[in-house]
Amino acid sequence: MSTRSQVYLWAAQRLSAMVLALCVVVHLITLIYAVRGGLSAAEILGRTQGSAVWAAFYTVFVLAVAIHAPVGLRAILAETFGWRGGLLNITVAAVALLIAVLGLRAVWAVIA
Repeated sequence: MSTRSQVYLWAAQRLSAMVLALCVVVHLITLIYAVRGGLSAAEILGRTQGSAVWAAFYTVFVLAVAIHAPVGLRAILAETFGWRGGLLNITVAAVALLIAVLGLRAVWAVIA
């Protein structure tokens, strides 16, 4: 892997971590506020239905995970198991796609 590619992966990992940190904080604060306010899961889902703001927020959350986790997995597989080349790239790309598809499906289920 070229040095430039490694720099891009490093930057993607760090930037997605920053986005994830913000998303986790917003998510937890919102859940704590909702639960302490006496809302049930059904009531919370009722309030998210059709919300473009929540759809955008959770889409960003899912995409950040779909970037962050595979980059970390790539480093673990390369360093621990010595994976290199095409098989590593295909595996990591498949994991990223799986996370994105399943996560966006969940967002759709909550918002639609």
